[in-house]
Amino acid sequence: MAVVIRAMEPDEYPLLEDFLYEAIFIPKGVEPPPRSIVKRPELQVYLAGFGTQPHDRALVAEVDGKAAGAVWVRVMDDYGHLDDETPSFAISLYPEYRGQGIGTAMMKEMLDVLKGCGCEKASLAVQKANYAVGMYRKLGFVVVDENEEEYIMVRYLREL
Repeated sequence: MAVVIRAMEPDEYPLLEDFLYEAIFIPKGVEPPPRSIVKRPELQVYLAGFGTQPHDRALVAEVDGKAAGAVWVRVMDDYGHLDDETPSFAISLYPEYRGQGIGTAMMKEMLDVLKGCGCEKASLAVQKANYAVGMYRKLGFVVVDENEEEYIMVRYLREL
């Protein structure tokens, strides 16, 4: 399996809608929401006008030439919002590519991109029940806040 992680081209940004849907954590036994959920205003912050803000960055993982996953960041008022200087992460893979290290590789690459852009930290929100919590911890993210369902995690980039 040949995996390539590269910058997403602007004409590929429409793929982010598909990957946003894939990023929705669905616990076992719970019916997936309709795909139209990504049109809701609280989720459109991840997509609307992507590529027009200074910290908008997206990477795509290709497996054998096919898009398998994406990671993207922007400063937005999302669930993981810390402040107006800190980009928030979104990441997902199509189900058949999960659990193979591709997500970790995408995260590491994006952390390097953010450090290179001069960002001091990055954040994300993750459901407490999501298996990805362990990956984020291994990548150096720490919990800085939480609510009943989610952790708000930060990765300080000057450590990289």
